[in-house]
Parts: sequence; structure tokens; C-alpha cells
Amino acid sequence: MQISPSILSADFGHLEQEINMVNESRATMVHLDVMDGVFVPNISFGFPVIKTVAKYSTKPLDVHLMIVNPQNYISQVRDSGAAIMNIHQEACTHLHRTVQAIKAAGMKAAVTLNPSTPVLMLEDIITDLDMALIMSVNPGFGGQAFIPNAVNKVRQLRELITRSGSKALIQVDGGVNLSTGKLLAEAGADVLVAGNSVFNSGNPINAISELSDL
Repeated sequence: MQISPSILSADFGHLEQEINMVNESRATMVHLDVMDGVFVPNISFGFPVIKTVAKYSTKPLDVHLMIVNPQNYISQVRDSGAAIMNIHQEACTHLHRTVQAIKAAGMKAAVTLNPSTPVLMLEDIITDLDMALIMSVNPGFGGQAFIPNAVNKVRQLRELITRSGSKALIQVDGGVNLSTGKLLAEAGADVLVAGNSVFNSGNPINAISELSDL
């Protein structure tokens, strides 16, 4: 299992140390949630923080834009150091065009679905994606309870990927811990985003290792 620790749950007063911990762990990437207070009811951080994380991280940056009009920021996301640009299906009127623009900019393209958005919304774009993210909480805040139906959506997405021949990875974000992670792994998830269960644990490196073994 690939693990993408979510910086949203890190101690921003000691960000360099937190990133160094992730560097030393079995995590495969670093997840950064950018929130604009419009698409989601919260504001997190922007390009200066992404650049800071990129400065210290030895892992690729997985930048998740929970914002309106993400197509307007493709070059800024790339220039901030992102390896993966993840946008919401619900935020993009011209999703195919935006996915192609992300790839043309030299990044991997990922698309996220909110809890109420059905998997079938990715049917006509799945073969163009490097990763698809199932939100297992309503986006906007860390520490929320896991929505059980996310497991069913992972199964549906795995079936779609298999049927279409897509190479996209399945990522899940929200309420991920050892118990929910086991269910997601069994359903076919490839990448787990983990925030509180990593950064608020007594031993974050061990927590990442345990999730990696799912």
C-alpha cells in the first residue's frame, strides 16, 4: 500500500521536522490540501507553503486542489514543485481539457470525487488519469469520521479501471486509519492519504509503516 501523509495535520510550527520525518518513513508521496474557502468551507494554505514543502521533501508532492477554477493555476502548481496535480471533478466544467493541460505542463493528473459524486462520472476520463481520488469524508476539514460507502465506491472504481484498461491508481482521503485502511485495501485501493492517524500518533514513522503493510 502506498501512503501519502497529509500535511494538513502536521505541526506547521515545525514543518521542516515534520517533512524530514516523512522523508525517513515508508511514505511514497506527500499530500497537500489547498482550500480556498469557496469550493470548500475552509482555507488552508497556498503556493508559499507548497514551495516550502518542496524545498525539504525527498518524496513527490501530491497537490490536491479543493478550489474553484483549478485550471487557472496549473503553471503555478507546477512551479511550486508538484509532481501530481489533483483537481475535483465537481470544480471543472471542461475536465478533459484541464487534465490534458496538467499533463502537458509535465505533471501527473488526478481527479477527485466528493462523497455524493458517483464513480460513473469518471467513465469518460479514466483512461487519461494517473490517479483517481475517492473522498471518504466531505472535503474541507481534517479529523472527520469515515464515510463507509467509500469502500463501495473503491470497488466500483476498481471495476471501471479494470474494464477500461486504465493505469490509474486509486487513492482514498479522509478518516483513514488501520481499520478503515484494511477495508479500503481489500476493496482495491492503491494509495491512502493519512493525516491525523499519522501526525497525531505517538510514533508517526511506525504509523506510516503499519499502514504500508495493509
